[in-house]
Amino acid sequence: MRRKICIITGTRADWGLLSGIARTLKSRDDVQLQIIATNMHLSQKFGNTQREIEQDGLTIDYRVPMPVENDTPAQTVQAMAVCMKGMADAFGTLRPDLIVILGDRYEMLVAASAALIFRIPVAHIAGGAVSFGAFDESIRHSITKMSHLHFTETEEYRRRVIQLGEQPCHVYNVGAIGVYNIRHVRLLSREELEADLHTSIPQRSLFVTFHPATLDAEPPATQCSNLIAALDHLEGYKVFFSYPNSDTHGNEIIEIIERAAQAHPDKYVVFPSLGQRRYLSMLHCVDAVVGNSSSGIVEVPSMGIPTLNIGIRQSGRTAAASVINCGTSVEEISRGLALALSPDFKKTARTVINPYEHPDTLPKIVDTICTVPLDGITIKHFYDLP
Repeated sequence: MRRKICIITGTRADWGLLSGIARTLKSRDDVQLQIIATNMHLSQKFGNTQREIEQDGLTIDYRVPMPVENDTPAQTVQAMAVCMKGMADAFGTLRPDLIVILGDRYEMLVAASAALIFRIPVAHIAGGAVSFGAFDESIRHSITKMSHLHFTETEEYRRRVIQLGEQPCHVYNVGAIGVYNIRHVRLLSREELEADLHTSIPQRSLFVTFHPATLDAEPPATQCSNLIAALDHLEGYKVFFSYPNSDTHGNEIIEIIERAAQAHPDKYVVFPSLGQRRYLSMLHCVDAVVGNSSSGIVEVPSMGIPTLNIGIRQSGRTAAASVINCGTSVEEISRGLALALSPDFKKTARTVINPYEHPDTLPKIVDTICTVPLDGITIKHFYDLP
């Protein structure tokens, strides 16, 4: 009897990481792959990225619509309530043997909570990290406590998951799936990417993704405005933005970057979503990545370019020497940009060792979720440290 393994995805970012796992699962005779798409995937505003799943030759078995205009705490919680009902309907219909979720977003907290009640085992990718500046931190650890198989990105993160009481035999340090993808996805050339995006990508370019730091006392709009002001002072560079996730106050950031692009169309270009292949190809073309996305910490060092990480959103994450941390004022961001783009630092970035890199991340995850015994796995016993 084939094992029904259900991947749940809510954003272009997590699908970029999960797509290789999904394709590998589909190729196996012992697995019936199921896919649930929700949140930003189903939104025209964020690029209707469910199409990327279908373009990968895969089938979406269930769609769970939820509101994406979540610019206030109340709207975010209300969206989670809608998602909870949808997940109940999806699980009741699909009856998976195991679900696979990644990271720390609120729709994944909903999915894990629903799976707990349905007694469906959960495989969680990228637990054990810390990032003090957003409520993602608490969500990540909460998902860990509702999960049964854990795939961490570093040994430090593995120890932290065990510290949370998870059985060591079910916690695997496999490295970061995003870094594995960098080594196994065929990238577009600069010319191919320019043709695909209908814009030029000059030698002096930056890529920016800025999300709300949901636990920071300083408003996200202020931080993003300071970033734009610092970039305005940076001469000779073209800047490519991607939209933030559908988080609280995310719409404020979208409005700020869209206004900047309207005012300076030759300097700023905005994309709701690039998708995995175009995103990784863009990293191959730009001088540095700027913002506060986890990708700048985890994946970008393997591209050999600097990351300027702004503010507290990713504070606490293990980082390579190519990552520069700075504050959120115009002056601090400007100094960080100057350092990141200096010849000496760019040379350093080309030679760093990425602590998230592991040679066989994907096969380890796939082999484990396909073969690990599931009988009795939902009855968890707290593991006390010796």
